[in-house]
Amino acid sequence: MNTTKSEQLFTKAQTMIPGGVNSPVRAFKAVGRHPFFVERAQGPWIIDVDGNKYVDYVCSWGPGILGHAHPKVVEAVQQVSAKGLTFGAPTAGEVELAELICACVPDVEMVRLVSSGTEAVMSAVRVARGFTGREKIIKFAGNYHGHSDGLLVKAGSGLMTQSVPDSAGVPEGYAASTLTAVYNDEESVRRLMEENSGQVAAIVVEPVAANMGVVPPKKGFLEFLRRITKEQGALLIFDEVITGFRLALGGASEYTGVHADLYTFGKIVGGGMPLAAYGGRRDIMSCVAPLGAVYQAGTLSGNPVAVTAGITTLKILMEDTGIYERLDRRAAKLEEAFREKGLIVNRVGSLLSAFFMPDRKETVSNRQTADSDWKIFETDGVKKVEIERYVENYEDACRCDREAFADYFNRMLERGIYVAPSQFEAMFVSDAHSDELIDRTCSAIRESVE
Repeated sequence: MNTTKSEQLFTKAQTMIPGGVNSPVRAFKAVGRHPFFVERAQGPWIIDVDGNKYVDYVCSWGPGILGHAHPKVVEAVQQVSAKGLTFGAPTAGEVELAELICACVPDVEMVRLVSSGTEAVMSAVRVARGFTGREKIIKFAGNYHGHSDGLLVKAGSGLMTQSVPDSAGVPEGYAASTLTAVYNDEESVRRLMEENSGQVAAIVVEPVAANMGVVPPKKGFLEFLRRITKEQGALLIFDEVITGFRLALGGASEYTGVHADLYTFGKIVGGGMPLAAYGGRRDIMSCVAPLGAVYQAGTLSGNPVAVTAGITTLKILMEDTGIYERLDRRAAKLEEAFREKGLIVNRVGSLLSAFFMPDRKETVSNRQTADSDWKIFETDGVKKVEIERYVENYEDACRCDREAFADYFNRMLERGIYVAPSQFEAMFVSDAHSDELIDRTCSAIRESVE
């Protein structure tokens, strides 16, 4: 594989850009190589400056649910761009996109458009504090909510990949108001709520975690979060920057049946352009300026080009009633291929992660389970359960064999398959991934996993 031009660009980039990249995971440091530089992309394909062509399962880290450069999205963006790129004044498109978001997610009665997922979550947390009059929030280890100061505490994929526990430059006061619980552990949440009674403004959670690898919520966990926040007068924030419009048209609330007070959206909502949103109940969102005292602003918020890409993408998703079934079916085939090689796989819809655990089976003595799929047997009179290890939290994810993952990544790349260069990122399936390409990828998996 010729990477001469990419190598030259990376050498030059490192003299002007920290690490040569504008987002840390792009550096490919965790997989022992330098990044390739992209020239163009179309459908399921991404092509680098050296002409190498890859089947892309990164999908720009989530937005590409339709594949790259969808003709309808590109045409709409080209048409609106000719009228001007940004005005700093309201446009009709902002109203239309807000209407579509509220139609897809009925819990969202009012919505504010912003430019990034980080900005959306930061703003939603501020609104929660303003609405409740409380300062503390609870987040979960391994959940990533953007790089704002108060949320960079055990914050998932980027920091895990770079082996950085927390970010320098974050004042202690910010971290002090952020309480960290264990994902899928009700008791850790209950304890923090009791120890900080009357002080917690909100629990913010990825309803399906996707930044320590894909980690779904255990049965009843989201329901518990909904219940305890109501009991304690706190708000529940679903960070759906990744899951919004991907798990289902209505996101996690439609997929799980659990309803939050505030939601944040990014990735798909902008159709590949830099756009995000936060919204929720009308009484809560009425706290946002100019209606209320919670200030949040942005010069490029709701710019017409990004808004048009978002509108076009959401309309396609609304009109194509079979898309989520196709995504689920194709992702299930990838899951099966990984499982055939003995890997631990977490999948929710078109999001999945294969975990390279050092030991793939465990025997647990006297473990109680109602799951009839677990194999129960006796050894020396002691009842035991043999289970497939299930990655259900940050601690589990941290046990992964990163060297084994790096080997797999490089073998896949050599076979023309591009997956995220980190054990702790998700694999995204798009509607552009045909059944033929899925079969090709399954073959590459079987050849790449040792």
